[in-house]
Amino acid sequence: MKYFFIKTFGCQANKSDSERIAGDYVARGFKETSNWKKADEIVVNTCSVRQRAEDRVKGFLINVDKYFSSSSKPKIILTGCMLHHQESDLVKLLPQIDEILPINEVGFNSPAVRKDKKHAWVPISSGCNAYCTYCIVPYSRGREVSRPAEEIIKEVSDLVKKGYQEITLLGQNVNSYGLEKTSVSLRKLLMKKSLTQKEIPDNQSAYKKPKSIPPFVKLLQEISKFKGLKTINFITANPWDFWDELIEEIAVNHKISHYIHLPVQSGSDRILKLMNRGYTSSDYLKLIEKIRSRIPDVTFGTDIIVGFPGETEKDFQDTVKLAKKAGFKIAFIAQYSPRPGTASYRLYQDNISPQIKKKRWQILEDLINQPHLKTRPLIR
Repeated sequence: MKYFFIKTFGCQANKSDSERIAGDYVARGFKETSNWKKADEIVVNTCSVRQRAEDRVKGFLINVDKYFSSSSKPKIILTGCMLHHQESDLVKLLPQIDEILPINEVGFNSPAVRKDKKHAWVPISSGCNAYCTYCIVPYSRGREVSRPAEEIIKEVSDLVKKGYQEITLLGQNVNSYGLEKTSVSLRKLLMKKSLTQKEIPDNQSAYKKPKSIPPFVKLLQEISKFKGLKTINFITANPWDFWDELIEEIAVNHKISHYIHLPVQSGSDRILKLMNRGYTSSDYLKLIEKIRSRIPDVTFGTDIIVGFPGETEKDFQDTVKLAKKAGFKIAFIAQYSPRPGTASYRLYQDNISPQIKKKRWQILEDLINQPHLKTRPLIR
């Protein structure tokens, strides 16, 4: 019997990918172990959203390398978001690895191995067609690809038959699920060595607007028909295409959670423009109020980046003001970390000191997260 171990770094999408990687191993006759020291193969599913995440991967691999002698060393396989680096660079950066596995080669041929028996992650798309200047996802996971609705519905049906009562639909932007693409191509921009702000397309321009009910809303309606399913969550939606039809479906469909994770990233219009988010702080707050007017008991979570290049004290205070007005129940607050290859890395100098970033992070952490430790919504 051969044993495998998966070390997962990063977000819910990575956790879901690891469940599917485990399913592939089990289908090939392996058995999972909770102790990497006993594994014949170790899969490291990486995160690359910030430098600290990559540093944690390096630290883990160094510990593994120190523990094993060269003769007994298990096979080490690298996958996940760090694959935005060129293969030759990865080999130099992480000499311990034996194989590189692109995450898009991990399919849905084998059932995922799920440790939670009541809640399940269900990916509905992978990659992203947006072009937020700070984001590494288009490099690490590629262009957005939606799973066929029939495939998703069958997976949910199988989960319900097994007794699952709650699911979370996963996508970098679930709102754009199944939408028809426009002719806007991001590939050339991703590959360009030099870039100007004017060349970056609006995030809204990647897809044609739906002529009727958006495909994501239709998917929610179909999934809701399963009687054994009690709760449907989704992560993540974005402000630029949060459809009126989606608001209405959440309002009338008692199975859909009234917690909405809606990343804002900044409350400064100037910084939002540099981030290429495609909306202003006023646009964001109007959307919040529109949703609240239809769903009075809704709660909001968000993502915020502090210390983005050029962020002044006034820019930061605009974020503080927005956070107070929005009344977030939870926020994932990140200190800006330049990611090689992204537009912000190429266009802007990382000129905010670590000390200021940390100070701003703490202010928002205290404002949003600390007072609600006992009442924060469950983010699995």
